[in-house]
Amino acid sequence: MTAASIVGWAHTPFGKFDVETVESLVVKVANEALADAGIAASDVDEIMLGHFNAGFSPQDFTASLVLQANPALRFKPTTRVENACATGSAAVHPGFRAFVAGAAKIVLVVGVEQMTKTPGPEIGKNLLKASYLPEDGDTVGGFAGVFGKIAQSYFQKYGDQSDALAMIAAKNHKNGVANPYAQMRKDFGFEFCRAESEKNPYVAGPLKRTDCSLVSDGAAALVLTDAETARSMGKAVNIRATAHAQDFLPMSKRDILQFEGCTVAWQRALDKAGLQLSDLSFVETHDCFTVAELIEYEAMGLTPKGQGARAIKEGWTQKDGKLPVNPSGGLKAKGHPIGATGVSMHVMSAMQLAGQAPEGMQLKNPQIGGIFNMGGAAVANYVSILEPAK
Repeated sequence: MTAASIVGWAHTPFGKFDVETVESLVVKVANEALADAGIAASDVDEIMLGHFNAGFSPQDFTASLVLQANPALRFKPTTRVENACATGSAAVHPGFRAFVAGAAKIVLVVGVEQMTKTPGPEIGKNLLKASYLPEDGDTVGGFAGVFGKIAQSYFQKYGDQSDALAMIAAKNHKNGVANPYAQMRKDFGFEFCRAESEKNPYVAGPLKRTDCSLVSDGAAALVLTDAETARSMGKAVNIRATAHAQDFLPMSKRDILQFEGCTVAWQRALDKAGLQLSDLSFVETHDCFTVAELIEYEAMGLTPKGQGARAIKEGWTQKDGKLPVNPSGGLKAKGHPIGATGVSMHVMSAMQLAGQAPEGMQLKNPQIGGIFNMGGAAVANYVSILEPAK
């Protein structure tokens, strides 16, 4: 029996917001998620906030900003969590465990980031903090440079995969057109994503601009309840299983082309759920860079090692394929406000399973959804398995 269910959600559009602040974004989604669930603020037992920050916001003590949403939230246990780009899922998973422990009936989870007010050079410096600075601190191109090195190593071992990366980018941008929350709703097509141009220059190694996720502002929120409470709600999506595998931070201590923590997290979650990968109706995966999605195909077990390109070239991961990947458009089109991303992935998946995804994004009768949210270069690895409440 499931321990927890998602019964309400909220999601701002992702993009660049001149008039919003971390506080205003948090307040907006917290209130909207509670209203969506039909739950009073006074009934919330615990609050989790995912906020990476790392220099993006001058306000670094942000847990209590959620209380600004409603005076009835005052004195509720509230915790801010951070685990690099997996910060959002790092907030969702403890909320789930509160139900496993029998410590809560209602948990509010919020994820937020505001990145675009930071000057470009500082953005790169802040993002690089999600890597091991003694080894990667001087990497040209910042965090994109780290994944550029990963892509270059992959190409050296398995051959040039530029076509596959361009196909992944084109797929996710095409999917993002139907997502009203996406930062970039434009179908660029394979040819644009494949070719170097003034509008699509190389950024790091073999990675072009279309291979890199966007710098974004935004927030998302979930309301979780215990399974018994969920049965009386207007809608409910069960969290069937979760898993978290943390790997070494230095890439020198592991084979970076394996994404072993991703594999372990997927195996643990599927085992807990009593499922195989083939049982999933779709996956929302962490495409911070297209090469990450490519390697994640292999790490989740969709293809053998070195053959991830098959999944995209043979259409497996398209919306009409055998395992649609990132029907929301992923981080590539939707945007990547770091602390909000993992919560957003859960919102997008819950929408799909409740049959409430936007027109054009909604899959036909999805039954089980998988989520993979990654912090750093396969360091923090979180998997969630969701299904509609029966």
